[in-house]
Amino acid sequence: MDNLIEIRWHGRGGQGAKTASLLLADAAFNTGKYIQGFPEYGPERMGAPITAYNRISTEPITIHSNIYEPDYVVVVDDTLLESVDVTAGLKETGAIIINSTKDGNELKKLLKGYKGDIYKIDARKISMETLGKYFPNTPMLAAIVKVSKIMTDEEFLNDMKGSFKHKFAKKPEVIDGNMKALELALKQVEKI
Repeated sequence: MDNLIEIRWHGRGGQGAKTASLLLADAAFNTGKYIQGFPEYGPERMGAPITAYNRISTEPITIHSNIYEPDYVVVVDDTLLESVDVTAGLKETGAIIINSTKDGNELKKLLKGYKGDIYKIDARKISMETLGKYFPNTPMLAAIVKVSKIMTDEEFLNDMKGSFKHKFAKKPEVIDGNMKALELALKQVEKI
């Protein structure tokens, strides 16, 4: 499958990595793609490392396993860089996107010689600014869409607006903040 994109998410329980992977799957599906979005379950608890996955293609997906050689890796919590081999199997033709305020040289050292593209974004700052709380998954979702070019920014924002209206039907006051977080993240993800 030449047009298959595989993404692995690394986060901690409670940070929304699983939710972001499922939202990405929904958005890709709504733009006509075939999708898979699934977490890897273990004895999850708040703060424990978790992994989630996406497969996105323009053709039916016949693979049903974890992702061992992803095109992209999303790291929702940069403290995982010291304890989890986040670049394991990551293709050098892909990229890693890290939620961090660390400088580029420090991040490169933590990635132990990974030669592919490295991007970073300050998801904490964006979520605090737009939502008033630390929800890193919303900015990280926008960052992976921007870097991977799975869909256009416009397609993504239109789909997410509809998704948020449904998801937050009983809390419509949070829709604008989430949309602003997505818009800022699309502009602020940077290559290092």
